Amino acid sequence: MNPTLREWLLEEPFTLAMSSGFFGFFAHAGVLRAFEEESLHPTAVAGSSAGALVTGSWAAGVSAAELAEELLGLERPDFWDPTAGLGLLRGRLFRTRLERLLPVDRLERCRVPATISVYDVLARRTVVRERGDLAEAIHASCAVPFLFQPVWIGGRPHLDGGLRDRPGLAGVPSGTRVLHHHLSSRSPWRKPSSPALRVPARDDVHALVIDDLPRVSPFDLAAGRRAHVLAYEATRRALDQRFDGAVVRLTA
Repeated sequence: MNPTLREWLLEEPFTLAMSSGFFGFFAHAGVLRAFEEESLHPTAVAGSSAGALVTGSWAAGVSAAELAEELLGLERPDFWDPTAGLGLLRGRLFRTRLERLLPVDRLERCRVPATISVYDVLARRTVVRERGDLAEAIHASCAVPFLFQPVWIGGRPHLDGGLRDRPGLAGVPSGTRVLHHHLSSRSPWRKPSSPALRVPARDDVHALVIDDLPRVSPFDLAAGRRAHVLAYEATRRALDQRFDGAVVRLTA
């Protein structure tokens, strides 16, 4: 008989990876809260963009409940700092809020190993951050083009890690036992055949997919609060669902 997702997670240590997905960090935090309440703790984490924000914060020592409180209380003025530049928002408010939230300042001081995908604009490739300034890495990974201005690291501009690594798996070695929370894209600009909608095709990656979550934007943060609750409740149901070792898929 196939195991339930809970049984599979308890069998052996696992890495938790979370994808990019604009303001999908609300849903990611709901998934993580359900896991933490069941003491299903990953031994390593990875992510890009929204996934980097949630996994990086948890690895730094922010509990899922604390992260939920931070996100559910978020209002647009808390991060909205438009100014002239290569992006609408400067990102100073976002960075300051991150630095205040995170208990540690460097990736190598996290309680579990964490890898964060960012996009090096000049090299036109994904760079995996596993050492160095944690808030800087998360900020860069979340710097959605045109919304946020690039983050300069080592004299080079960096943007959203999901540009070339939407799953957030670039820093996870093959053969690793991975549970991946895959955010199905709700963007009106994506075609139904877009690669962004596909669950990562790696033999060592086992995915949790929750369909029909609300689409969240800076102008509809209330949808984020609904997404958080729906993702939490769906994950609680998913833990008791049997699966074939590849994908657990359910509707919010």
